[in-house]
Amino acid sequence: MFADKLHLPPIVSRSIFFAVLLGAWEMASMAGMIGRFIAPPPSEIFPAIHLLYAQNHLVARFFLTFGQVFAAAGIGVIAGMAIGWWLHHDKTAGKAFTDWFAAIAAAPLVLLFPLFLVLFGRNAGTIIAMGAVAALPPMILKTKEGLDNVRAVLIDVGRTFGLSRWQQMHMILFPAALPTIFTGIRLGLIFALINVVGVEYLIGFGGMGLMISELGDRFEIPGMYASILFVVICSASFFYLTERLEKWLLSAR
Repeated sequence: MFADKLHLPPIVSRSIFFAVLLGAWEMASMAGMIGRFIAPPPSEIFPAIHLLYAQNHLVARFFLTFGQVFAAAGIGVIAGMAIGWWLHHDKTAGKAFTDWFAAIAAAPLVLLFPLFLVLFGRNAGTIIAMGAVAALPPMILKTKEGLDNVRAVLIDVGRTFGLSRWQQMHMILFPAALPTIFTGIRLGLIFALINVVGVEYLIGFGGMGLMISELGDRFEIPGMYASILFVVICSASFFYLTERLEKWLLSAR
């Protein structure tokens, strides 16, 4: 009853929740309930972010990792939209292959990194390829879903006005499917980020993933947690930016 009367904005509610969570973590660590070597208190993790700038070239590693993420996501988005449109346009192909892509989306694709190491070597090519493969299935599935769910009346209106197939695609189908397609873009970006950082960690090459690995090997646990926190914050920021971009594009339709 009391909570209903408060009507706190979502951002305030989230902030309070995280403040309480961090406070409980800090007190549990100070009381010895959580080992500092396993999970250092927030009072040690947040100051360690400054050390990442000063000692571990955080800015350069950030641009390296997220450059690879955007390259991988871009490949996944472009290829995924093309394949999703093909599965929508060719009903036989849609029935034959949609379930395959759904199964691939649920598979732990990061385990394929030894194969990509053989194909591309220990370099950025392996990391980008792994990220692109991870971003591809959700983009395919959401593009097909969005196009399949376009209302038939909109297509009929386009035919009434004598629109060509290309005009129907960019004037009716894709604008109507845009909300679902943007969901695929967000999922593809997240999957690309997870796989890029994961592969950087596994092969010891790259930016943020390599930095997390190096900090862990040196037993700099607060710095390791700080770098993981930095990746999470960046991921949430990009998710928010894509959400704002979606709203802007939808308002401009």
